[in-house]
Amino acid sequence: MVKKAILVAVLVGIPLVALAYTFTTIDVPGATLTAPGGINARGDIVGFYNDLTGTAHGFRLSQGTFTTVDFPGFLQTAARSTNNRDDIVGQVDNGPITGPISTSGFLLKHGEFTKIDFPGANFTGVFGINDPEQMVGNYILAGINHGFMLDDGVFTSIDVPGALNTFSFGINDRGDIVGSYIDGTGQHGYLLHDGTFDTINVPGATSTVARGISSRDDIVGQYMSAGSTHAFVLRKGTFTTIDVPGASATSGRGINSIGDVVGNYRTATGTHGFLANFK
Repeated sequence: MVKKAILVAVLVGIPLVALAYTFTTIDVPGATLTAPGGINARGDIVGFYNDLTGTAHGFRLSQGTFTTVDFPGFLQTAARSTNNRDDIVGQVDNGPITGPISTSGFLLKHGEFTKIDFPGANFTGVFGINDPEQMVGNYILAGINHGFMLDDGVFTSIDVPGALNTFSFGINDRGDIVGSYIDGTGQHGYLLHDGTFDTINVPGATSTVARGISSRDDIVGQYMSAGSTHAFVLRKGTFTTIDVPGASATSGRGINSIGDVVGNYRTATGTHGFLANFK
């Protein structure tokens, strides 16, 4: 199912620059929910969808064709990100679908699945991968969420100083990592570059989450303002709001080196995926 519209995005912040996007709706045929999570430079998109039973399955969308991505032996699979080498990462579980009792991350490379678990954690998810095959994600220990990077088989925990919980979602080829953290004042985005954390807050927002970063250092995510969710792109110090026309909520998930954005949006008919092509 394909729908297109042209919209000039609203800028949040200074300087004021108008950026045009062409929106394309992404719905897996027969799905009750479609949620893209990542896009590579060729425009291949990965994410997950729910079937009629509410069970989640991963998908890859390439040149207009959907391919289901299911880790054998697991009830549910959610693909989260892909790189330019066609590696796919994500999360799997064996239910129940109302609330899994444990999750594992995974890497799909050359048609082979590898399960990824942070040592000692019952909940692990991989959300980002770059071309050097460094991966980032999250794990839970003693009820606290921590980010991690996995590089050549070695896990490194990521915790923003002073944060109650830290989440890691995206990584570019230089190893810059984006995510979010929760402290006593709320939820904020962050950029981790050369060992230094920089906080990302959309001006006027009550919460900000950074979800992806491109090789050009563009950052995508979502923020809350006046009770509504909006996607954003942070490019060269300027925030741009991205709202799918007619949507009650829009969330940004992934961005490639061209500046194309994927995510999901909500309407009265449910949750749908979108591709926003930067013009």
